[in-house]
Amino acid sequence: MGNGLLKDFFKRNGTVMGWFLIIAVTFWVVVLIILPQISMFDFSFRNHLPPPEMGGPKDVYTLKNYKYLIFGAEGNPDAYNKTDLAVFGKTLLAAAFVTILDLVLCYPIAYYLGQSRGGGLTRVLVLFLIIPYWINEILRAFAFRIIFGDSGVINEMMMFLGLIDSPIDFIRENVALYAGLGYAYILLMIFPMYNVIESLDRNQIEAARDMGASWVKIHRRIVIPYAKPGISSGCTMVFMLSAGALAAPQILGGPSSLWFTQIIYQWFNQGGNWPQGSAFAAVLLATCIFIVLAVMRIFKVNMGDIGK
Repeated sequence: MGNGLLKDFFKRNGTVMGWFLIIAVTFWVVVLIILPQISMFDFSFRNHLPPPEMGGPKDVYTLKNYKYLIFGAEGNPDAYNKTDLAVFGKTLLAAAFVTILDLVLCYPIAYYLGQSRGGGLTRVLVLFLIIPYWINEILRAFAFRIIFGDSGVINEMMMFLGLIDSPIDFIRENVALYAGLGYAYILLMIFPMYNVIESLDRNQIEAARDMGASWVKIHRRIVIPYAKPGISSGCTMVFMLSAGALAAPQILGGPSSLWFTQIIYQWFNQGGNWPQGSAFAAVLLATCIFIVLAVMRIFKVNMGDIGK
């Protein structure tokens, strides 16, 4: 069976292109994904040692880096590492909120793009969605900070209209952070749903309308079940990237706002403790994967559906 699939693959793509695709995908998966993750996972069980002592008798495997996340440093008066665990939980909840926000905002757009019959308006809308992403992510984050700042466009307009007397601190309230994260990954939510909805037979929708079905029932019974793979793919990418974001929380987060990735960054770059940072990163990755797989199981979505 495997030889048959391989022969069919080379028949469809040609020998040269087939081998190029196999080598490129293998390099991408093994060298750029699997090996770095294995290295990070190995680091997470190591002691934090100076370079001369690495590989020596003190360089042994240990669980203390994971214990630190749960219980904190030795002599911690609290039973648990409340600070880091609270940031960890808040990061996951915020990532889930951004995912739901993007889903609610992007589903109508994806449906319109997928079911429209083309034309100038559709092309212009797609162009408007893509053009802002020609700008660097960091510059977009700073633009959001300016827009939501005390003297930004939103506060100035609301004060001009007499809706508020003094500026609202959108940065401290994390409004700018959630808006920036939602905007950063909006295309990753729209296009997977658009690709699926585009293949939906319009006759099904027309038949349901002729039978008197409301728009709510049409979407609940026809469109959403059909678009489930695209919805799952978009939600997976947005959730994983939001939970692992660093630039937006650094720039748009308020004084009391801390993302779990910022703690990981501090361990790696400021503390120089790669084993501890690796342990925190491994926990974040494993937890996000577990949440995604659990949600997929709840909504009865297979991994193969996402790849369609």
